[in-house]
Amino acid sequence: MNTPSRIGLLLLLLALAGCQGGNLRPDAEGSGSDRTGGLGDPVRRVSPGDVYVELGTAYLAEGRINEAFKNARKAVLIDPRLAAGHTLLGVLHQRLGQMAEAGKHFERAVELAPQDPYALNALGSFRCAQGDHGEADRYFRRALENPLYPTPWVALHNAGSCGEKSGDLEKAESDYRAALRLNPRFAPSLLRMAELSYSGDNYLSARAYLQRYLAEAPHSAESLWLGVRTERQLGDMQQMSVYADKLRAQFPDSEQVRYLEAL
Repeated sequence: MNTPSRIGLLLLLLALAGCQGGNLRPDAEGSGSDRTGGLGDPVRRVSPGDVYVELGTAYLAEGRINEAFKNARKAVLIDPRLAAGHTLLGVLHQRLGQMAEAGKHFERAVELAPQDPYALNALGSFRCAQGDHGEADRYFRRALENPLYPTPWVALHNAGSCGEKSGDLEKAESDYRAALRLNPRFAPSLLRMAELSYSGDNYLSARAYLQRYLAEAPHSAESLWLGVRTERQLGDMQQMSVYADKLRAQFPDSEQVRYLEAL
């Protein structure tokens, strides 16, 4: 996998893990880059820092934070204008709770590559995590304006998640549905639509979305707990027990198991 696609996949994984906390298996975001070392322009300047972004991303995917930092720093030391290097540093600082530094690198990445949908999506996710929902949405919309963005459903999903956090459930549902129109198999949006359907007392719809989700992604404590509640509402106690047994077996220490035992 080349550097742009690996960075895109990493950012997607981290953003979704931060927003949803689930055990998701999302699609890769694709490739492409711009002249300043971003990912949104088909004319890409090859950078000597690319190899360090590749290494740093691989280390981060393995949870080896120190090694990831070393390589990300080498990338921007060799090429200070490498947007992907700044994006990776932003992800690393955010992972460590160093929000001021993370913000600086995300903003620098967008400054260097203002049309790069990956940098824009990353900065939008960061702004949303900081509670700046309106500004976050503007970055997501900018990412969606790039016709070269190979997986716009990612930014749409993140926009929906941010809308949900802000309490705007109508906007959240609209963005999730838009994401699924572009990619009907996108597991994160399927799970959120299942949750929203359940919250709206539309239990048959919740079941349908959850079944679609489970065809694309492994079980998570969140999805199993939703399955338990949905089947309980629909009166299918046998299927409810199946979900409950899996929840206890696979996630015995989760908060969802505590909720289950309190039923």
